[in-house]
Amino acid sequence: MVLIRVLGSFGAEVNGESVPLGGPRQRGVLALLVAARGQVVSVDRMIEDLWRGEPPSRALASLQAYVSNLRRLLEPGRLPRTPARLLVSASPGYALRLPPESVDAWRFEDLLDEARTLTEPQAARARLADALGLWQGPAFAEVADEAWAAAETARLNELRLVARELHVAAGLRTGDPAPVVPEAERLTRDEPLREEGWRLHALALWSSARQADALATLRRARATFADDLGLDPGPDLVALEEAILAQRIDILRTAVPPPPHATPSHDATLH
Repeated sequence: MVLIRVLGSFGAEVNGESVPLGGPRQRGVLALLVAARGQVVSVDRMIEDLWRGEPPSRALASLQAYVSNLRRLLEPGRLPRTPARLLVSASPGYALRLPPESVDAWRFEDLLDEARTLTEPQAARARLADALGLWQGPAFAEVADEAWAAAETARLNELRLVARELHVAAGLRTGDPAPVVPEAERLTRDEPLREEGWRLHALALWSSARQADALATLRRARATFADDLGLDPGPDLVALEEAILAQRIDILRTAVPPPPHATPSHDATLH
């Protein structure tokens, strides 16, 4: 069993034991292939990226050596002259052929996709917690200064924020909003220019019988957007503020249903 980690410290394990991935450029080969998410990366592109547009004359031979070394590390039991199964040659370059559970970033995306299909909030929240628990630090931190890693790092960071927001939203749907308030507040601190965090924080406060705090939160959001972006809040925040002022409990109950009085069963009261 192979496990590759890029959500935090970059590393790999084979059958539960850590393997030495070699020097920076050899490690870069593996990171680049992980960032490609199983797609083939051409030899030309790998050379261009690994040597930042200034490859030496023996770049191809060096790349082939890095690939050969990584194959030995990832498949220590492979017989000589038998085709590699994990880091494969595929015209016009190389690709990783690993199941999603073998790469933490790939597993994170699978769990997030699964959570989005779940209607039962407790199950969705648990799946999202598993996904977020895979993050042990910044994505692709070791190669953060490489231009080729920027797009994939930004994409994963955005998905992490989405997962955090969905985790809060699922917590609100369980009908017990008070424990969710601190988590929602962290969203507004960490990403003050994302409206969804402010909306969730205000909803959590309002549904915890803290109407004044919810309105104060929305006022802070308005001030933040005005100061940092020169913009007014979007329609969702405006509509929420109006609903709180008008004490539109029907709107609150649509977003945050009350806890069921009976023992939870997978019925419509939980959805």
